[in-house]
Amino acid sequence: MRGTAMLPASKSESNRALILQALAGGGTLTHLSEANDTQLMRRLLAHPEAEVFDAEDAGTVMRFLTAYLAVTGRRTTLTGTARMLERPIGVLVDALRKLGANIGYLGREGYPPLQLNGFEPGAATTLAVRGDISSQFISALMMVGPLIPGGLNLQLTGHIGSRPYITMTASLMRHFGAQVEVRDRDVRVAPKPYKPADYTIEADWSAASYWYAMVALGPAGSQIHLPGLRRQSWQGDQAIMYLMDPLGVHTEFVADGVILRQAPAKERAGHVAMNFTDCPDLAQTIAVTAAATGVTVDMVGLESLRIKETDRIAALQNELGKFGASLTAEERDMFRVSAPQLHVNGQSVATYHDHRMAMAFAPLALRGKIDVETPAVVRKSYPFFWEELRQAGFKM
Repeated sequence: MRGTAMLPASKSESNRALILQALAGGGTLTHLSEANDTQLMRRLLAHPEAEVFDAEDAGTVMRFLTAYLAVTGRRTTLTGTARMLERPIGVLVDALRKLGANIGYLGREGYPPLQLNGFEPGAATTLAVRGDISSQFISALMMVGPLIPGGLNLQLTGHIGSRPYITMTASLMRHFGAQVEVRDRDVRVAPKPYKPADYTIEADWSAASYWYAMVALGPAGSQIHLPGLRRQSWQGDQAIMYLMDPLGVHTEFVADGVILRQAPAKERAGHVAMNFTDCPDLAQTIAVTAAATGVTVDMVGLESLRIKETDRIAALQNELGKFGASLTAEERDMFRVSAPQLHVNGQSVATYHDHRMAMAFAPLALRGKIDVETPAVVRKSYPFFWEELRQAGFKM
């Protein structure tokens, strides 16, 4: 495998930048993601007076719009798909209520759909917020912080997951003129208004992970050029370059991006431990790649995978089992992926309405024929993924 693969723009940066652009009242965003989540966010923000906002299956859209619509005083309904209505949002709603938001639940307590009924600034400017459910709750609160009279002080409690996403949010907020400080367990946002700013979105490191997997599983000497990635990145999923190194893929930065090179098989680790606390979206890619390369990986930091588009731990266990691999709970909070006898011979991979399941398992086609069910799920983050695979020589 050799050549160049085009990546989508970062969905994480795009969706934050769209909220900040709306709060700032202007600025030009270049290279916005083509992902469905981003295009959905763009459409919804273009119609701020809508009576109903449908976030579909997009977590960032649901969480970011909850805070944006609440603090800007909108009176509307916010809903989503059946799976979205099973994903908890009570931590965010409780925090916004303390700030002065009038939010009600239209169904089960603590879950969407939500009825937003305006905003009257309250006395609270300091909030204790759990950090162990979703960093998107923290990012959502941070981004509306400059609109709170007196500013906002978040005190993060418990285990803090996906910290790089909090750092990314703070960096983008500063780009749009906000004054924000992030310390260990303390986030302070001053009541300083946003200013319009232009910004160019980086290519998506999460999407790059699937090309790392393909180089790892490809014929000897495989390499792929990925334009648009930056050495100085705000994306936590840049961690893929370190996680894939023991699985046999080296990263070289060039002027316009990176080149991935397959290392000799002798350089692969036999058994390695990895922590996904700051990059949970990489767990599926690593699990499948480790199984296919025969590397045993002990994985921690997977807590948030239970409340993603599907229960990703259960989904991985089900689908890896079809190939003779396993993801087993070894100790509290630690899972081990191993594959003493991996075989790929036409198995069908269920995707569970989860784009990352489809793309994480796709590289197994380098070991034999596979079927991927409901391939259109990739539209959520990488809509032209299958076409890029065709360009790389895959037959579909």
